Amino acid sequence: DPKNIVFIVTGRGKVSLSKWFSQCEKLGLSAEHGYFTRWSEDSEWESCDLAVDLGWKKIAIPVMEHYTEATDGSCIEEKESAVVWHHQEADPDFGLWQAKELLDHLESVLANDPVLVKSGQQIVEVKPQGVSKGVVVKNLMEKMKNKGKPADFVLCIGDDRSDEDMFEAIASSVSNKWLPENAEVFACTVGQKPSMAKYYVDDTSQVIKLLQVLSKSVAV
Repeated sequence: DPKNIVFIVTGRGKVSLSKWFSQCEKLGLSAEHGYFTRWSEDSEWESCDLAVDLGWKKIAIPVMEHYTEATDGSCIEEKESAVVWHHQEADPDFGLWQAKELLDHLESVLANDPVLVKSGQQIVEVKPQGVSKGVVVKNLMEKMKNKGKPADFVLCIGDDRSDEDMFEAIASSVSNKWLPENAEVFACTVGQKPSMAKYYVDDTSQVIKLLQVLSKSVAV
């Protein structure tokens, strides 16, 4: 349906996203938790309006390197606006323990820097304050409203802790007048767990089935 706007909002970098979804010309992409956004394949990447000082990387990366040396199977991913420590290939128990230690260590040494230190699915990430998936949702809704085409149906699906920012933004979207009062809004988490989302599906296979059903539906 040409009236639909579909966005992928992720912590992944814009280079990877551009490569993976190069054939999806009308797909909107938001990389690095919203630090970069692109509305379609033929549009330019836009960076967020924040004046970001990345000097904290000089502190965070050496700390992560220390934990990487001590944790077999772990690695560091440096993005333009963030740094991520991955431990999915490490011993599960030891990797989780090291992640907790690293989180505490980074929060301590970066306490005076304008950053957020968060854990996710087998990662520990440091990113600038003010950058989140919730801000992405807010900006998308506002831009659509300013164009005179506010969304009347919103489906937001995510499985990570960082997606809770989106669900929170969705929950307040009507009261903040980003959406019409009669808009249908569905925030959906993957897996049954405490969440800001009102709905859930069991796993990613159900997400695919849901999207397939929606793609075959006919607007009235």
